[in-house]
Amino acid sequence: MEIERWERSEDISDAEKKVIQETWSRVYANCEDVGVSILIRFFVNFPSAKQYFSQFQHMEDPLEMERSLQLRKHARRVMTAINTVVENLNDSEKVSSVLALVGKAHALKHKVEPIYFKKLTGVMLEVIAEEYANDFTPEAHSAWTKMRTLIYTHVTAAYKEVGWAQ
Repeated sequence: MEIERWERSEDISDAEKKVIQETWSRVYANCEDVGVSILIRFFVNFPSAKQYFSQFQHMEDPLEMERSLQLRKHARRVMTAINTVVENLNDSEKVSSVLALVGKAHALKHKVEPIYFKKLTGVMLEVIAEEYANDFTPEAHSAWTKMRTLIYTHVTAAYKEVGWAQ
């Protein structure tokens, strides 16, 4: 199975898990603001992603996006899902389960192309690295790069499982 092969080749070490969890604890303390920053940058950099959000797909102004209650609500949902993954890094079944639910919902219900997860997690790393520069050491960057791959790999595996075809 692809996920198992990935876990063997890109395993996140215990030290890296600790770095991710320590970095995340500071990020998650400002969960809504950081989540909003991530989504705004995501939508500014990849405006085609807004097509999946009827509530704010026509917003162009980042300040208008920042004030959107729907965008804030979605930012909290994204950050909560990532928090669940981070809190459960030592429980691979829980991580797989959470990310499978996210992947299946986005594939079946929302019809989101899976490439947007790669783009979103890239933006997430950019924002965290900028807003928490003192915490984002080279070791943290390496660990978070593995975390990004873990998220994308598990989510896209769920797309394959449900027979995603665009």
